Parts: sequence; C-alpha cells; structure tokens
Amino acid sequence: MEDRHIADLIQTDQEEGIAKLQKDYSGLIHYIVSGILKDRSEIEECVSDIYLKVWKSVDSYSPEKGRFSTWLTVITRNTALNYHKRRNWNNVELNEEIADTVSTENYVLRREEVETLKNVVKTLSSEEQQIFYRKYYYLQLTATIAKEMGLTERSVEGKLYRMRKKLQKKLGGDFR
Repeated sequence: MEDRHIADLIQTDQEEGIAKLQKDYSGLIHYIVSGILKDRSEIEECVSDIYLKVWKSVDSYSPEKGRFSTWLTVITRNTALNYHKRRNWNNVELNEEIADTVSTENYVLRREEVETLKNVVKTLSSEEQQIFYRKYYYLQLTATIAKEMGLTERSVEGKLYRMRKKLQKKLGGDFR
C-alpha cells in the first residue's frame, strides 16, 4: 500500500510527493546511479532527471504490475545508462529516427531472448542471481560486489565465470 501512496502523493501534491520519494528512495537511486556513473556532477544531474521522469510518468505506475521500488529501479537504471551512453558517444544522442529503424521482427526476437535469459537466470541460486544482476544489470565493479557481499574479488570472478558457463550450457551456447 505504501507504493501506491507515494505514487498518489506525487500526483496530488507534487512537492510533498517528491519530498517523500527523496526521503524514502534517494539512497537506492544514488546507489544505482553511482554504480554506473562516476562523475559526481553527472550523478547529481542524472538523479535530478530521475526525479523529473518519475514526476512526469508516475501515472504509468501500476501496483498490479509490480512494486514501486522495481518501477523506480528500472527508471533509475535506464536513465543512468542513457547518461553513460551519451558520454561514451561523445554526446551524440539517440533520436526517434534511429529508434524507428529497428524492425518489429528484431524487437520481438530481442524480447524473446530477454525472456529466455530471465527464465534461465531464475534457475541460479539466490547468491548467483544477486551477483548476476549486480554485475550485468547494475554494472557494478567486481570489487564493489565482493566488498558488499563479504566475498573476495577472486571468488566473485570465479562465480561469474562458472555462472557464464552454466548459462551458456543452458542457453545452448548460441545466445548473444
């Protein structure tokens, strides 16, 4: 119910809603963004954009589809990745024309591949899933994963290697 409360509050009393969002979720947002971006000013700019995106799109949040924190995590990660891409592409932004060139067939195939990967990742142990998502979804450094999970870097690297082999075998070895 708390999830819906924050979304409703943002819609009815923007100032109070955003203040509550910042109070409850700023740690999560900064944690995700700082794992992807390293420049402090870029991190702060990205976080500001995240709050703006949440405010503009809060009506798209649906508790039936998932938790507010999950919805927020996706917005946060995607926004940070866009900042990262923009920096790496010498500030060349993707525009709608480029996005429109992706065929429907490729989109459907990509969605199927993503669903297949999600299902295979669910077969991993809880620890392996956590390492997988930290490394490949949140783009955390191996050292960060090791420190926060109480493991050595070598142990995390070994687990990642074995996990990749296990996933490759389960996916038939031809998964991109």
